[in-house]
Amino acid sequence: MMQFTEAPPPALHQIITAPFSNLPMINKNQTHRTRPWPGFPTSAKALGTNFGDANCMEQLLVHCANAIETNDATLAQQILWVLNNIAPQDGDSNQRLTCAFLRALIARAARIGSCKLLAAMANSQANFTIHTHKFSVIELASFIDLTPWHRFGFTAANAAILEAVEGYSVIHIVDLSLTHCMQIPTLVDAIAGRQEANVSPPLLKLTVAGSTEDVPPMLDLSYEELGSKLVNFARSRNIILEFRVIPSSYTDGFANLIQQLRVQNLVYAESGEALVVNCHMMLHYIPEETLTLPSINSNPNLTSCGSSSSYGYDVASSSSTSTSSSLRTMFLKALRGLDPTIVVLVDEDADLTSNNLVCRLRSAFNYLWIPYDTVDTFLPRGSKQRQWYEADMCWKIENVIAYEGFQRVERVEPKCRWVQRMRNANFRSVSFGEDAVLEVKAMLDEHAAGWGLKREEEDVVLTWKGHNVVFATAWMPA
Repeated sequence: MMQFTEAPPPALHQIITAPFSNLPMINKNQTHRTRPWPGFPTSAKALGTNFGDANCMEQLLVHCANAIETNDATLAQQILWVLNNIAPQDGDSNQRLTCAFLRALIARAARIGSCKLLAAMANSQANFTIHTHKFSVIELASFIDLTPWHRFGFTAANAAILEAVEGYSVIHIVDLSLTHCMQIPTLVDAIAGRQEANVSPPLLKLTVAGSTEDVPPMLDLSYEELGSKLVNFARSRNIILEFRVIPSSYTDGFANLIQQLRVQNLVYAESGEALVVNCHMMLHYIPEETLTLPSINSNPNLTSCGSSSSYGYDVASSSSTSTSSSLRTMFLKALRGLDPTIVVLVDEDADLTSNNLVCRLRSAFNYLWIPYDTVDTFLPRGSKQRQWYEADMCWKIENVIAYEGFQRVERVEPKCRWVQRMRNANFRSVSFGEDAVLEVKAMLDEHAAGWGLKREEEDVVLTWKGHNVVFATAWMPA
């Protein structure tokens, strides 16, 4: 944590000779006995609420964000001083959440060059850095089992996939998953369990998009090594699994993956393969900004982002007018062109795409309290797994708040927007059956009582204390 004096922040010229690292940390019991600052409320009474209240913390973060955006270093430092003392990194869930946003705001100040002096000194603190953990396969599997955050999607998706591929002798699974194929063993188990004694199991082909981006959770081994483990696991269940990695990245809408799948399109269509595209919390990393495609090729300033041809999508080649689209739209339309048997889309049900920092901060704060609240129900304070879990959350918050442009990759969209995207791409929704719902409910029974399940038309949604967390949808070509 940053360290501040008990007195109000000194003038900027005084800070130069008194770096944070040399200042004593305020006693947390003295938080409400600070001396007043002109024009800024420092008491709970003046704020109209308690300092520890989540709404108060959110308002302080908003004021701080505005101060940083307007380069008001004095006001920003004052608010940071308050936040630092009411939101310790080892406090309750609201305090830890606020601490993560505090770090993210300072990182933003450092990145965009506002309040430079303040940002430079805050960044000098050794414990300001976020240390994300690289998991072994066993660690990651155990880590995911701790919460329904990912298991919900696994369970619902597997049930929909099993129903869609019934009777196919070859099943090709394209796994676009944030969790590095951790869903696949349960799917292999389910397929093996449904086979009759006198019926040969289907051949499974698993394709993944290998990329160099480091987005938590991260693995400590290559996808080739992971594939070898999955092949051996499938063999132990009497299932033949073929594993393939296609170097492809979300930054260009998985263009190379789409291109490779197009090449094979006729092959699996003629041989009767089932093509399953499993999208688990990965599509929101595809950039969602609208691109005016013809102008990209002629603009040298956009070469780092790629041209329409480098994305691998054939868009508006016969039109003389500009065509506006986004990589997400282009990806889904290209996916529809592959005529998949089923597409399962699972993601977080929130909106973190606003170009306005304050709007984005509010949305993130009012969604990401959920993982901080839930972690207290299943991980003890000080445990390594809790440190790993919250480090991943800190990474997410920092990316949402501190970054802009193509570096801001955490661009989660709500379910309603993804539903519209899928319909616009000429997909029709598929309802989850009662078996799927029962399996999800049985899985939730293994976790804290705050988790719940609700149906929204043909989709299913994971909830925490009544708030939407993760949605699962299934789609077929219309």
